[in-house]
Amino acid sequence: MHRKQRCERRGGPERHGDKTKTGESIPYGTCTTMCPISEVRRRETQRQLHFFEMECGTEKERMPRADLSRMVKEYSRPAAGKDSTRACDLRPPDVLLRTVCYLVDEIAASPARQSWIEVYNFVFDRLRSVRQDMVIQRVSGWECVAVLERTVRFHLYASYRLCGVPLRLYDPHINDTHLQECLSWLMECYSKGQYEHQAEFQALCLLYNLGNTRTLQCALELSKNVRLSPPVQLALTINRAYIERNPVRLLRLAQKLDFIQACAFHKHLLSCRKDLLLLYSHGHNNRNCRFPIKKLADVLFLECSLVARLCQAHGLQVNQDCVVFSKAAFCRSPCKELQCAQMHKLVDDKQEFISVSSIIHGIS
Repeated sequence: MHRKQRCERRGGPERHGDKTKTGESIPYGTCTTMCPISEVRRRETQRQLHFFEMECGTEKERMPRADLSRMVKEYSRPAAGKDSTRACDLRPPDVLLRTVCYLVDEIAASPARQSWIEVYNFVFDRLRSVRQDMVIQRVSGWECVAVLERTVRFHLYASYRLCGVPLRLYDPHINDTHLQECLSWLMECYSKGQYEHQAEFQALCLLYNLGNTRTLQCALELSKNVRLSPPVQLALTINRAYIERNPVRLLRLAQKLDFIQACAFHKHLLSCRKDLLLLYSHGHNNRNCRFPIKKLADVLFLECSLVARLCQAHGLQVNQDCVVFSKAAFCRSPCKELQCAQMHKLVDDKQEFISVSSIIHGIS
């Protein structure tokens, strides 16, 4: 489906009231481009253009030129004496949604001219700027939801794709903070109306915050049609297996997740597999017992070579194609650093040929 068809909807954006109940004036943006012209000129003059915003062929010049069709408003921290509510600098809801779709289709999903770390940093900053404009204008309704849904999927995908990248290049804690903020805002929007993808994101919230009692309580208070939907029911079942400390069932259920759901679940993979090895170390605690690595690989959903490394990292003895389980030898905190990114098979297998654009737009 063409980007314009995905991102536009008949009718203009709903205009917000001019004032709040307390009489406070709410600004309404009039900027029709992805970046205010004043910012374009300022950043061009100060040589603060990003590679993705430069006019092709001028990237290596002393003073690169701005490509107006590629310029996107950058995030700017509120500062004393700075007016961030000028209508000409604020993008209305329809322009904000169009900007997000551009970031997804033309930057995040474009052929890799730059590393995906560079892509992530650019899109992360520009999405933050979009949310800043939404907060200032008190944007609500379907356009707000459409922006937040794509933003949540972007952060979930990034948490999987950039897992294991050095901290100096990518900070998973910062990504998590923004993801949780967007999820919280999205859940608030859902509480005020009915939206097409509500069940999908309620499930993602449950999977990402696995075992969180507050998230579970909110899910159990959902309307019947959302609570009983297949994605929410699966997420609740996985949560139950997690709370019951049943890693075997948990990993088996995880096979039913689609790709973006697996991205939300993937940060729990290492701890889940550790729990499984701990469980087996007690259940098969016998120096004469040899557990086949191939059988263990089927339970852990990992390649045999990685299973051997995982067992050794937890202090378990590996003899050729078997593991010797021992509760005394088991190490809860591995002496060797385990890279979650090396053990993504459960997630990798689900991506297949799904494009980044389809993942973030939620097109199956």
